[in-house]
Amino acid sequence: MSDDDHPVDDPPADDSPADNPETDDPQLDDSETPGAERETVSEAAAEEADSAGPSPATPRIEGPQRLNVLTIPYQIAQQGVSIAIAIFVFGGGGASALFGSGRSLLAIGAIVAIVLGIAAFVGYFVARYRRFEYELTADTFDIRSGVLSRRTREIPLRRIQNVDISQNVVQRALGIAEVGLETAGGGGTEAQLQYVGVDDAEALQSEISRLSRVAKTADGETTATDEERFETVFSITERELGILALISVDLRIASFLFFGASIFAPSAASMAQPDSWWEYGFGLDSLVGAFLGPLAALGAVAVLALASGVLNAARYYGFRLDRGEDELRYERGLLQKFRGTIPLSKVQTLTLEENVLARALGYAALTIETAGYTPTSGESNGSQSAIPVAERDRVVSLARSLEAFDDSTLERPPKRARLRYGFRYAIGLAIVVALLYAGTMFTDFQLYWYVPLVAVPLVPVAAHYKWKNRGYALGEEHVLTRNGFWVRRQKVVPYHRVQTVFSSQTVFQRRRDLATVTVDTAGSQSLTGQDAKAVDIDAETAERIREEVSDELYGALARRRRQGRERSGPTGVGVSDTAGPGSPGGERGSPGD
Repeated sequence: MSDDDHPVDDPPADDSPADNPETDDPQLDDSETPGAERETVSEAAAEEADSAGPSPATPRIEGPQRLNVLTIPYQIAQQGVSIAIAIFVFGGGGASALFGSGRSLLAIGAIVAIVLGIAAFVGYFVARYRRFEYELTADTFDIRSGVLSRRTREIPLRRIQNVDISQNVVQRALGIAEVGLETAGGGGTEAQLQYVGVDDAEALQSEISRLSRVAKTADGETTATDEERFETVFSITERELGILALISVDLRIASFLFFGASIFAPSAASMAQPDSWWEYGFGLDSLVGAFLGPLAALGAVAVLALASGVLNAARYYGFRLDRGEDELRYERGLLQKFRGTIPLSKVQTLTLEENVLARALGYAALTIETAGYTPTSGESNGSQSAIPVAERDRVVSLARSLEAFDDSTLERPPKRARLRYGFRYAIGLAIVVALLYAGTMFTDFQLYWYVPLVAVPLVPVAAHYKWKNRGYALGEEHVLTRNGFWVRRQKVVPYHRVQTVFSSQTVFQRRRDLATVTVDTAGSQSLTGQDAKAVDIDAETAERIREEVSDELYGALARRRRQGRERSGPTGVGVSDTAGPGSPGGERGSPGD
């Protein structure tokens, strides 16, 4: 048999490195093969991510964005009208004299200067528009602006409290809106976009809220879905709008009425005195001087007060409040339309507000104070209206859906505080009478110092109602305070939002063993002294309340940390076991965020 006829044995399988020279290098075995495996795993992960779509943390508004092009003519017209009015008022006469003087060269130079000025004016707004851009990233909201010098701002999304949209009548006609971003701890609007399209403004508002929810979900602070659903919880009716116009009348008009009566009533009454008939008579001049003049003045004050009520009703025309899992959204306004958000995670204080007219009619309002600066939407007291006016039971029901408080256990101050109020009012009335009397004695004016004495019987009544409308209560999760007669405000402060709590005594309070406990939060009203206060309570009770609120603060924070760990799972993402007030344990571990 030849060699060709012999069967050829297959070579042995070279599975071992010793038998296979191509895999004999241990370094090659340790590096190339695992690297190939890692590369394969990475490619598989990338393919899986691509097939799953973009990450929830990826902004849906991609890349740098510009303002609406109508910003240019709108701002030119807005500023141009002001400049034209100023020139007409202050320089109109000089311009007419210049062009009427016959100095042609000087007139031509003035015309050239005006044309160049207009060109520079228009060019500035065009350049401002072209050099302004904003961009939404997964973590920040970036703004790049500046004509002569470039400025770049990065606003962390977690610091943004509210995104408000406002439109006046002209802006609504043009389809543009102003977007304002408010941040925690800011002294004003952190950033403004003047102006973007309405659809772009609404998309930006929704996207910032969505990215904030995604960030909180990653930290275990919420289980909100990517898209939040909203339900309308309040919509103002025409009847409530009319009630709002009525109760919004400034009750300080009573002081003007009282002052007018003290000045003009004696003049009118003197007509009934026989000795004065020859002086006053009953002619047309006397009627105008004694009756129509004072009535016209008081009527003008009344009209102004009613006008303020109508304007307030126009501000809240079409008011609607929608609630989602993490925020409230409102929309309101007739002449100027506002749309904004109220983040529920930033709520510091709830305030139920009732003036005398509202209480008599059974109506109330609800305002919400958030951390830091509040929306620049016409609110003057540093809080945002959640319900401008509604029946009190309805307002209380919505407030309790936000914070489950119980106000049935409110305690009034001790009765010696009522005696203190009586002395205070009596002393104030005596000072007024003394000043009017001194003015009558040492001047030529007849000030009718005795007229304010008609208020003497009202002193104990006023003291009683002031005492009756004050109170405080310590609940399981909240501290409640109530103050005010003309405008009664009941404040609800969750324990975990308390920043500081302290007691104080004035000289007059110490004489009656009374004190005031102030509960301070991170809200903007704390800067204006409108904190929740338990006023004129017993001094020993004040110390007990101060200690209990401090203890409840740390207990509430501990409970919220446990809840955060339960939501985030066994890994405890974003929650620290040792986090305390001010520690980096996320928002849940910091009092009064």
